[in-house]
Amino acid sequence: MKILGISSRIDHPEFGKGVVTNVDSTQYWVTFIENGLETIPLDDDFKTIEAADHDADVVSFFDIESSLVRILKKYSDVTEIIAIADKWKGGVLELKPADENLKSKEIKIEDFFHKITMVRDRLRVMEQKVNSSNLEEQEKIDLQQYITRIYGSLTTFNVLFKSKEHQFVGQKSR
Repeated sequence: MKILGISSRIDHPEFGKGVVTNVDSTQYWVTFIENGLETIPLDDDFKTIEAADHDADVVSFFDIESSLVRILKKYSDVTEIIAIADKWKGGVLELKPADENLKSKEIKIEDFFHKITMVRDRLRVMEQKVNSSNLEEQEKIDLQQYITRIYGSLTTFNVLFKSKEHQFVGQKSR
């Protein structure tokens, strides 16, 4: 079976005429004139109107993008967007000193939450750098324990996270 390349034109019995916009090892992504984007198996029944050459290595844009995101998360401090719980949106954190002669300070909860998630993301990067470093094994273990205790200290702020999967986890659950 000859695999068609991107920009090949086909006529499919169910979806009509379309153009191949992506190819991977199992399927074509085809944008059909009347049916929009559909995926079809490479060996599906269709008529080739015009074939474009296909490169030998089949890697989809999605595969490349997924790999790049994984690498960036692993080796940099690139952060994902973490949602704050709906009940805190638009809220204010007030820091009120015991001395009533002093002025209190208000901070938008979203700004505070952003700072907390930045701390978490930087701890993750530090954790990865410790684990991949040339330190002695015992030094790595000691530093990992400190990092785990820091996560535990930050569990107080878990109430701010919309999704439980993004919350801090201390020593008991790790």
